[in-house]
Amino acid sequence: MSNAAPVVNESSYLTLHYRLAVAGGSDVVTTFNGTPATLLLGQGQLAPFLEARLIGMPEGTHQTFELSALEAFGERNPELIQSVSKATLEENSVPGTEYNVGEVVEFNAPKGGRFAGVLLESRADSALFDFNHPMAGRALQFEVKLISVL
Repeated sequence: MSNAAPVVNESSYLTLHYRLAVAGGSDVVTTFNGTPATLLLGQGQLAPFLEARLIGMPEGTHQTFELSALEAFGERNPELIQSVSKATLEENSVPGTEYNVGEVVEFNAPKGGRFAGVLLESRADSALFDFNHPMAGRALQFEVKLISVL
């Protein structure tokens, strides 16, 4: 019988503390100040690029990863800054809602589902949105303290 610590695989159930922060900056999310997170890998509870960093990690590990923008949410794509007509906005978001610059607005996708964009500018007959992920173009730090692996 082996006394080796359990190791994370693609379908592990984990209890861990984690912190995602802008490289050299503030926390985006952290559990280190409270209750640890419990999650099942492969269920979308963590971004796939974060889950990939956990694979092969033995229980008890405390590690920090530096992630380039490309390794994290990708580089910003200028083609994802798009104008949306007020009619399209009205048809695919919450009708009659007034949105403010800087707000995240959710839209119905053409074939079902939802997507979101940040309102950059409101015009008379259209609105300019940034559909990049809010963390796109940013290097990140991912710190994890793996408490248990099942």
